[in-house]
Amino acid sequence: MDQHPKVRLVEVDAENWRALTEVKSKPGQERFVASVAWYLCLAHYGDDWHPLAIEVDGSIVGHLMWAIDEEDGSAWLGGLVIDADAQGSGIGHAALVAFLDRFTEDGHTNAALSYLPDNTIARKLYADLGFVETGEMADEEIVARYQRS
Repeated sequence: MDQHPKVRLVEVDAENWRALTEVKSKPGQERFVASVAWYLCLAHYGDDWHPLAIEVDGSIVGHLMWAIDEEDGSAWLGGLVIDADAQGSGIGHAALVAFLDRFTEDGHTNAALSYLPDNTIARKLYADLGFVETGEMADEEIVARYQRS
């Protein structure tokens, strides 16, 4: 039996954006993630990022955003925020699996993300899913890449 909850990645729209802005990380995690409102503005006013809401049983419990790197075609993941009350239940893991499944179905076999070196929880989660640190850095963050064969 699957130990992770069933998540859906849903487009952000007029019906769910307000609920999405209520998603808050745990105190102390602000060093690792920005507010969901900031990520929504980045996606709306920037050129690259596309936001998705993470939904479990009809409730919005998280956010992630994606962009395609035009140079190598990899799908970049950013802005993963799971609501403080929902953390520790496997939602982050399940959302990442759903993200990887979604983009490989669209023909992308490479994914990438970055994180601060001392974000040990994220680092372990990403490594458990097959993301490999490449030695690349994005500003002060470690880049990890995923390759689905």
